[in-house]
Amino acid sequence: MRRVSRIAVAGCATAALAVSVSACGGTSTDATSDDSGKSKGVAIAYDVGGKGDQSFNDAATVGMEKAAKDFKTGQKAVEPSDGESDADKVQRLTELAKQGYNPVVGVGYAYAPAVKEVAGKFPKVTFGIVDDETVQLKNVADLVFHEEQASYLAGVTAAMSTKSKTVGFVGGVDVPLIHKFEAGFVQGVHDTDPKVKVKSQYLTQKAEDGGFSSPDKGKDAAQGQIDGGADVVYAAAGLSGQGVIEAASAKKVWAIGVDSDQYKQDALAKYKESILTSATKDVAGAVYNLAKSVHDGKPATGVVRADLKTGGVGLADSNPEFKNNTKLQAALKKAAEGIADGSIKVKTTTS
Repeated sequence: MRRVSRIAVAGCATAALAVSVSACGGTSTDATSDDSGKSKGVAIAYDVGGKGDQSFNDAATVGMEKAAKDFKTGQKAVEPSDGESDADKVQRLTELAKQGYNPVVGVGYAYAPAVKEVAGKFPKVTFGIVDDETVQLKNVADLVFHEEQASYLAGVTAAMSTKSKTVGFVGGVDVPLIHKFEAGFVQGVHDTDPKVKVKSQYLTQKAEDGGFSSPDKGKDAAQGQIDGGADVVYAAAGLSGQGVIEAASAKKVWAIGVDSDQYKQDALAKYKESILTSATKDVAGAVYNLAKSVHDGKPATGVVRADLKTGGVGLADSNPEFKNNTKLQAALKKAAEGIADGSIKVKTTTS
């Protein structure tokens, strides 16, 4: 039977996300250690979009950098390549483990086959994988989130902010993970106001076709929804979400960001007045806490699930117009309490 450990990710979220994203440190030139279990530091292998996505890759970077600073260890982050195979991911994770990094974190569900293969070869190294819970090995931590809960609150926000009674959802890739975002959002909208219409669109069927890494695709999709009457658009599309935010800004409507507090992202500063809020998940905290567990000699393994109750998912309140809307905040508080006590059961699929 699979051993499941759960660690709360609340607590380090604020501190972790307060750290500025800077260049990743660590090189392979001085890496000589093997599978000894002694950590050279924390390493992450980025998902598509890579560093600079202003989303969950950057959040993982924040967690890595904070861990390296707090625990006085090394750090290393490795970029993906275009059109790469599972074999490429296997090689990347293998090299990081051979170089002595522990934990080694694959950022994104696409790393599942590679993590499963490599973790079996390095039993003394702790591996983490973000957004997947299918790898059932004793030295793997599945860092997963109740994205549908934060998305429900995004739906409440959209329903109470729309004037046209039409809102939009843009998903990066048509996969179960992003279905969770859509399902929570649609339910939150309709529970708040059944008369509000939700336009949904996925950018691609497969990640390798650029659904998470093509701002132009996001921009085109959002423009179509806005032209069709949507005045609030929520994107769960990684780097492609930047295009959604750009389109919303150009059309003077609201955008709802994802994963990180995108109102505070430097790369999106010129669009920030159009970013009403962001549905966040504390990838930074999850990476940091996994590194801390290894540093403390008690590596976390199994499913490590963050939710609204622990503070692992939520809504960012950096935009004063969002934060100071007392009617909206009251509705969000009520919804969050309902999710926490189970009276509101948020769906993970739209069917």
